[in-house]
Amino acid sequence: MFTKLPSFAFDREELSVISIYKKINPAIVCIDSQINRGMSCGTGCIIDKSGVILTSAHVIESGKNIIVTMYNGQNYEARILKHFDESEDIVLLKIDVPQELKTVKFGDSEKIKVGQKVLAIGNPFGFTGTLTQGIISRIDYAKNRIQTDAAINPGSSGGPLLNKHGEIIGINQAIFNPDNNISNIGIGFAIPINSIKEYMKKADKNTI
Repeated sequence: MFTKLPSFAFDREELSVISIYKKINPAIVCIDSQINRGMSCGTGCIIDKSGVILTSAHVIESGKNIIVTMYNGQNYEARILKHFDESEDIVLLKIDVPQELKTVKFGDSEKIKVGQKVLAIGNPFGFTGTLTQGIISRIDYAKNRIQTDAAINPGSSGGPLLNKHGEIIGINQAIFNPDNNISNIGIGFAIPINSIKEYMKKADKNTI
């Protein structure tokens, strides 16, 4: 006599991904902002429990009417805490919340290798909390960018690129679209997290 395994059993790798998503998703937010061309939607990462959020600067542009939506649907108005140089495409936002928030953990992008598995969480086309998986396809040292085939689409900018430990190794920034196709074609780019750590050192010590 034998015991039949349930059809819904997950393997070890699936359980790892499920665990990472469950842990990280509460620290990922949707960002909507009024820009010159209309409305912009992107993704952000909570980096401090008081409500400090890291995202791509092009998501908010001039920063009018920035609304942050949490994973549970709660909405907060955000203000710009620190705007770095335009070339860095990084900005810190702040929301005022009555409770401590879940936060992300930074990894070490100097240790990444082409071929390693990565995860991305974002809000592509407004589909909040979307998880995708891929690998690091290339490391562009000249342009300081991580190339990945994990699906990144409009609305994913500012979201995390994660390693197998759930640590952020990059902030998703852009997709390659030579024929003006606005959707993913398997070539996306992220800013290495170690560069962002350096950017944040430029902020005043009292910023966060």
